[in-house]
Amino acid sequence: MNWRPLLLVLLMPATAAIALAASLSGGDAAVPAPRATPPACAVPGSWLGSASGASGAPLSARDASQVIAQAATRPVVLLGERHDSADHHRWQLQVLAALHARRPSMVIGFEMFPRRVQPVLDRWVAGELSEADFLRLSEWDQVWGFDPQLYLPMFHFARLNRIPMVALNVERALVRAVAVGGWDSVPADRREGVGRPAPPPDAYVAQLRSTFELHLPTPTAGATAPPGRSRTDGEASFGRFLEAQLTWDRAMAEALARHVRSTGGPLVVGVMGSGHLQFGHGVPHQLAALGIADPYVMMPFDASALDACAKPPAAIAQGVFVVPPAMAVPPPVRLGVALGAGEGAPRIDQVGAGSLAERSGLRVGDRIARVAGHAVASAAEVTAAIRAQPAGTILPIVVQRDGREVEVLVRFPVRTP
Repeated sequence: MNWRPLLLVLLMPATAAIALAASLSGGDAAVPAPRATPPACAVPGSWLGSASGASGAPLSARDASQVIAQAATRPVVLLGERHDSADHHRWQLQVLAALHARRPSMVIGFEMFPRRVQPVLDRWVAGELSEADFLRLSEWDQVWGFDPQLYLPMFHFARLNRIPMVALNVERALVRAVAVGGWDSVPADRREGVGRPAPPPDAYVAQLRSTFELHLPTPTAGATAPPGRSRTDGEASFGRFLEAQLTWDRAMAEALARHVRSTGGPLVVGVMGSGHLQFGHGVPHQLAALGIADPYVMMPFDASALDACAKPPAAIAQGVFVVPPAMAVPPPVRLGVALGAGEGAPRIDQVGAGSLAERSGLRVGDRIARVAGHAVASAAEVTAAIRAQPAGTILPIVVQRDGREVEVLVRFPVRTP
C-alpha cells in the first residue's frame, strides 16, 4: 500500500496541496459531515452561528455583531481558510479588525511559519524589515509557497497595530519523520518540544482514513498484492499518517496555549487551514486536552453559483461566514522554468515547451544574474519578480551563459478581459 504520494501532499503545501484539494494539509478538504440537521439556506455575505456558542451546536442565521461579540469572550479564536482563496483571506482580515476593536490586546498565530523564524516575525511587527526582506528571511517561498499577496494584508495589519505575530508550525522534517517511523521513533530532542498528541476522536480518525484511502493507488483488474504486503501493513501506514497529522495539530495547539497563559491574557487568534479546525477536531481537540476547552472556531463557507440553497455542514464551526461565489480570476503568468538550488546565481534546470521562457530565448543551464536591473541570489527572488510583473510589459533578465552575460527580454502578454 503506497501512501507516500499522499504524505508528500500533507508535508508540502507549497506545491501539491493546491492540486489535491482533499488533503487536510491545505485545510480545505471535503470531509464527511456528522449526521445532523443542516441549517437554512446560506445567503452570501451573511453569518451563521451557534446561538449558545458551543461546539457542535446547530447553526442559524446570526448578525455579524453577535458572532464577533461571542467570539471575543473566548481565550482563543480560530480562523479557517482555504490557502489559495483570496476571499477567505479578505474575510480573515475583516474578522481580525472586528475582534481587535473589542480586544485590543491580541496575538495572532499563523500556520504558515515554522517556529525557527519567530525572530523574523518579531522584527517585522517592530517595523524593522521591508516587505521583501520579511518574505526572504521567513523563507516564504520555500516553506509555504502560496502567493504572499494573499496574506500580506493581514501581516501589515499586525505590523500597523503592533500585534505580535506567532509562528505556530514546526519543521516539515519533524512531521515527515513521524509519518515514516511513527511518533515513538522520533527522539525527544528532535520533537521541537512538542508533547505527545491526545488521542483523536473517532470521527476525526474516520475523516482522515477517508482521505488516506481516497488517494491510494487503484489496483488494476486481476492484480495481486505485492509480496509481503498485508492489511496489517496498510493499517500501520495509516497509523503513521494519522500520527503525523496529530503532531501538526498538537504543535499548533501548544503554541496557541502558551500565549493564552501569558501575562495579561491577550485574545489569541489562530489562522490556519480549515481542515485543522472543522467539527471541533484537530487543533480544537488538542487545545481541550491542554485545558483550553472553549476555543471559538470561525470558518468561511463558499456559496455555490449553481446551488441557490447551499448549506454548510451542520456543526462544522461555531461561526460560519458565507462567501459569495468566487469571481473569475485570470491565472498568473508563468515564466515556465524550473530553477535549481545551489551556490551562485539561480540556474535554469528546465524550460517548458512553448513557455514564455522558451519563446523569449532562455535556455537550460542559464544562470539568472539580474532581473529588471536588480541582482538576484535565489529562486525565491526570481519568483517574486515574476509575480510582480504587470501584464503587457517587458521584463529584462540578464543571464550568465557560456562565460558571458546575455540580456533576454521577456514580453509578458496582455491580459484579456
